[in-house]
Amino acid sequence: GGDPKLKRDFLNPEYTFSTFVVGQGNQVAHAACHSVSENPGKSVNPLFVYGPSGLGKTHLLNAIGNEVRVKKPHLRICYVSGERFLTDFVASIRHGQMEKFRKRYREQCDLLIIDDIHILAHKEAVQEEFFYTFNSFHDVGKQVVVSSDKFPRDIDGLEERIRTRLEWGLTVDIQPPDVETRMAILRYKAESSGLALPDNVIYLIAQISRKSVRELEGHLA
Repeated sequence: GGDPKLKRDFLNPEYTFSTFVVGQGNQVAHAACHSVSENPGKSVNPLFVYGPSGLGKTHLLNAIGNEVRVKKPHLRICYVSGERFLTDFVASIRHGQMEKFRKRYREQCDLLIIDDIHILAHKEAVQEEFFYTFNSFHDVGKQVVVSSDKFPRDIDGLEERIRTRLEWGLTVDIQPPDVETRMAILRYKAESSGLALPDNVIYLIAQISRKSVRELEGHLA
């Protein structure tokens, strides 16, 4: 019921902490995300997670939202991709509904999660909107979680004042998984798909796919 536009969370229910395989390259990011989900706005704010595409950033950001939804159901979660935030912004300008846009993101939301913030690079007007949205959250102690493929300082075309704010809290990176983690991920995925794969096959696939978890999972599909 209600205004469908208010349903901002778009969370993927499969992306939870229990389905995330923790290894050396992602354990710090995992711990930070878990900590934020236990105490939104109280532990680290903002939390900035960065690393190459396909290593599990989106999984972790969704996991925060899914965990908060269960543990603190009274909190209103706003999970959007940078692209959706941009699309929403452009549509609101076109239809003269900026007031609605601001209300939606600033007043009807307690936890703001934006995936792939680098999408906003080189776009001044939407960056300004994000800047004020960020401030309105931070000023009242509401949690902000952001992800990107690069460290804030390395995002070309991102305003200095936004970079500075994104570095206020905790910045954690995700590294490509080592071979043991890749094998653990493959085992987990194979089991959940009901596949019985011998160890040597798992080892072989883990050797081939070094770059991303997504690529790794693609070999099982």
